[in-house]
Amino acid sequence: MLAPIAIVDTIWFLLALCFLIALCLQKYSLKLPRSLEYVFQDLIRYGKTKDHIKRSNWQLVFDISKRCFYHFYAVSVVWNGLLLLLSLRCVVMNEPLPDWLIDALCFLTGRPRAAWNELHLSVLLLQVLLWVHSLRRLLECLFVSVFSNGVIHAVQYAFGLCYYVLLGLTVLCINSSLPRSGSLVNQLTWHHVIGILLFIWASLVQNQSLSLLAKMRTDSSGKVATLAHKMPRGGWFELVSCPHYLAELLIYVAMNVCCGCSSLTWWLVVLYVLCNQALAAHLCHEYYRSKFETYPPKRKAFIPFLL
Repeated sequence: MLAPIAIVDTIWFLLALCFLIALCLQKYSLKLPRSLEYVFQDLIRYGKTKDHIKRSNWQLVFDISKRCFYHFYAVSVVWNGLLLLLSLRCVVMNEPLPDWLIDALCFLTGRPRAAWNELHLSVLLLQVLLWVHSLRRLLECLFVSVFSNGVIHAVQYAFGLCYYVLLGLTVLCINSSLPRSGSLVNQLTWHHVIGILLFIWASLVQNQSLSLLAKMRTDSSGKVATLAHKMPRGGWFELVSCPHYLAELLIYVAMNVCCGCSSLTWWLVVLYVLCNQALAAHLCHEYYRSKFETYPPKRKAFIPFLL
């Protein structure tokens, strides 16, 4: 008899499916009814890719400055920092996770409460990596990136706030599906080391890419000189239009390696990130191609030589 599908798996699968459908509609220029098309374009675009689409006055009411991106990472640093502290307390002081948290995890996974009596090393590592990633992105938003006057939709803003809350819970959810193998030290394997090294490398690629984007808008002294969009060059931009999106995917792949690629739930998270970032990269790639006549024709949108 097949086990029931966990709610957390259903959520990530449906999210991935929604973005995959949106990507297919956009990539293959499939037209929706005009009224739906305006709403659809408004919901999937943000920043520079939103500048030249037709929008009604009522749609402008839902605009939020793209500079608010840092809110997502601030929420993640606080929320996932709290979950990490609760997990460390569970491991170091042998204190159980709070009842409200276990109730949420049981609801999302359908597993019994005993599934979180002990936490796996992979879960703790993923929590640390997620918190480090969120802190780095928060600092980059505040001190590196130079945002234009672009906007995001209120729905995108609300989704971004909820995203990292769900992601932190998802990391704890996979604990129930990982094998037990003694103490935390005995659980340390080669895939943890490879996953951490891949995470560090992907994070450096993303930081370099975001720094190159910022430098296109600053002068030699570091002061903002323009908010105009320029053709990105250098680094991985010579291969793809959005290496920072590719690096984001690699970061989640690295986390998947950290848990031994054995969690269906995290595979679904990776699938979601793939579809989400592929859509964003496709929209940016089309924007660059339409704006710059000399844009390199061999440069791909997201994955070198492929997509």
